[in-house]
Amino acid sequence: MASFFARTRRFSLASLFLLGLFSINLIPTADAQIGICYGMMGNNLPPANEVIALYKANNIKRMRLYDPNLPALNALRDSGIELILGIPNSDLQTLATNQDSARQWVQKNVLNFYPSVKIKYIAVGNEVSPVGGSSWLAQYVLPATQNVYQAIRAQGLHDQIKVTTAIDMTLIGNSFPPSKGSFRGDVRSYLDPFIGYLVYAGAPLLVNVYPYFSHIGNPRDISLPYALFTSPSVMVQDGPNGYQNLFDAMLDSVHAALDNTGIGWVNVVVSESGWPSDGGSATSYDNARIYLDNLISHVGKGTPRRPWAIETYLFAMFDENQKSPELEKHFGVFYPNKQKKYPFGFGGERRNGEIVEGDFNGTTFFKSDM
Repeated sequence: MASFFARTRRFSLASLFLLGLFSINLIPTADAQIGICYGMMGNNLPPANEVIALYKANNIKRMRLYDPNLPALNALRDSGIELILGIPNSDLQTLATNQDSARQWVQKNVLNFYPSVKIKYIAVGNEVSPVGGSSWLAQYVLPATQNVYQAIRAQGLHDQIKVTTAIDMTLIGNSFPPSKGSFRGDVRSYLDPFIGYLVYAGAPLLVNVYPYFSHIGNPRDISLPYALFTSPSVMVQDGPNGYQNLFDAMLDSVHAALDNTGIGWVNVVVSESGWPSDGGSATSYDNARIYLDNLISHVGKGTPRRPWAIETYLFAMFDENQKSPELEKHFGVFYPNKQKKYPFGFGGERRNGEIVEGDFNGTTFFKSDM
């Protein structure tokens, strides 16, 4: 496999683009299914077994974990909940520089639980960027991903468990209009090889999408209704595509940025999105309720550029009192006492306000053992 990855670096963009053309017809077709991120930065949160019971009681069929927390993984056994399993940024260097460490990590945290725990994705790092505070970690993301992928592939599980990473919107250089979306010039040397890997492996890119932060960063040009899905009409006309909400515009700028690299077609999973109910500008219970309710209703429709269901994970399960700044404490959709913060449900796609049961089967990619 090491020789394969050496060869992939010599793939022409044209070759990868042809792979993308082949996979573009194999897009997600099933209903959207909402997941929720299970963060643990609180000293008053319920034990993991009660949290998994809460997911099941509320028909929440997908979860994101940010690290392989043993009580949570054990509680997930035979639950039927699909999982994004995170590798913390602190582990990237070790996994990138030592294949044995990657194999041991996969044995301990994946093979010891799969398939009774339905691990769907492994997220190798979260929001690593080659510019800014985490820049020193960027060199490790792709080799760590490749080492974990090789360990998964050695078990014949590379078509069941996809290995990827999660990025944030700061890597986008241009987002307006959405069709002209592009990655920042100073992150292309980091992202382009990773996108090539994703095309080869048939894995999605995980993206954390927060209209809240875009709105508060530029409230003059980005109105609150546009960010909350409550604009009465199209706010941005981009060729044939009209945008009535900021979420679609942001996500389609990522889709366009991926497409505009010319490397190949990559699916996108929204690995975080949410709105705080307190602690900062434009935070309120009603704003958070409106955003989340509309997001859950909306993602089954897709975006103007990619009009099919979007696999989406809400951030977060609980208010987490050990996070900072203050607004970061108030993203939960449940209180730590397990009471729902908001009146809406989470399971299945919602059409006209009604829950429609159904599982999102993900993207049916071609087999990646070329």
